[in-house]
Amino acid sequence: MRPTRAIVRLDHVVHNLRVAARLAPGSKNVPVIKANAYGHGAVEVARALAPHAPVLAVAFIDEAMALREAGIDHPLLVLQGPSQARDVATAATNDFWLMLHEPGQVRWVAEARLSTPITTWLKIDTGMHRLGLSGDQVRPALDRLRESGNTLGDTVVATHLSRADEPDHDFTRDQLALFAEQTNGLALPRSIANSAGILGWPDAHADWNRPGYMLYGHCPTNASSPGGPAAELRPAMTLTSEIISVRELAPDEGVGYGQRWRAERPSRIGTVAIGYGDGYPRHAPNGTPTWVGCMRAPLVGTVSMDMITIDLTDIPAASVGDTVELWGENVSVNEVAACAGTIGYELLAGLTGRVPLEYSS
Repeated sequence: MRPTRAIVRLDHVVHNLRVAARLAPGSKNVPVIKANAYGHGAVEVARALAPHAPVLAVAFIDEAMALREAGIDHPLLVLQGPSQARDVATAATNDFWLMLHEPGQVRWVAEARLSTPITTWLKIDTGMHRLGLSGDQVRPALDRLRESGNTLGDTVVATHLSRADEPDHDFTRDQLALFAEQTNGLALPRSIANSAGILGWPDAHADWNRPGYMLYGHCPTNASSPGGPAAELRPAMTLTSEIISVRELAPDEGVGYGQRWRAERPSRIGTVAIGYGDGYPRHAPNGTPTWVGCMRAPLVGTVSMDMITIDLTDIPAASVGDTVELWGENVSVNEVAACAGTIGYELLAGLTGRVPLEYSS
């Protein structure tokens, strides 16, 4: 059996949700488990988090239906809302909460013939300019939803922060001010903070927060303090494989496609059973860290579809069969992502089906 696998600590996911709750004790949390729970396995993560949160969030109806078909009966907030009119009836039947971001979606809900009302959230665009109603559309939308009789309880008004991962940037303050202006006088619950907002912007803590990336143990901000709240997060996934070959290279010998790394000294090179076909970043450069035994071992050479090569010269005891951590407890996925010119979100969500998920606690 191929040794490549991702080990997921569900207790760490629950711990990280508790960190979010402690940072914003006046807020309820909607854990975001879209994109297969950021690569961690949506069904297992949903089962672990359901006892600790009133509702879980996914991106679209298909993700919500997949969880229902797997036996998850917890309320689910669909962040992109309905994609077509008939999705509203599907939501009513399956206890899906719908985030509405476009007047057509509001119309679908208002005109639906439902035997059971649904819970609705209304997204307002405060500067992300991706999804959301403009300020002058908010009150007419709320009036239409209320008059339809198809909504259950108060509609939550929500927005999404565009630059909350930049703690010193004023744009988040501008968004918070605009959201306050657009919702002034509305006696409705509010939702603003994503992970970056929870960690770095207390003014964004509202009735509902939406933690995502932080649930999986990683800080989304680009200027996190070592002693700050992000230090309490515990990485939930450890991606590992094994050394399957070790060979000796003389100075000036190269390795891999294009031989873009050449030995400057007598070197021991280990081949590891993982590659871009598994989701390891194709453009990771020489020097990207891995972890072997109790030391870092740098990537050398081009990442292949099924294999990478690492420099074991300074780890003389390393041999075939030894475990290699690609990211996890000892090497942060954020660091690997930074080396590859991307973000940790992409690496976690980009793991392919070739990597089996194993769960521990």
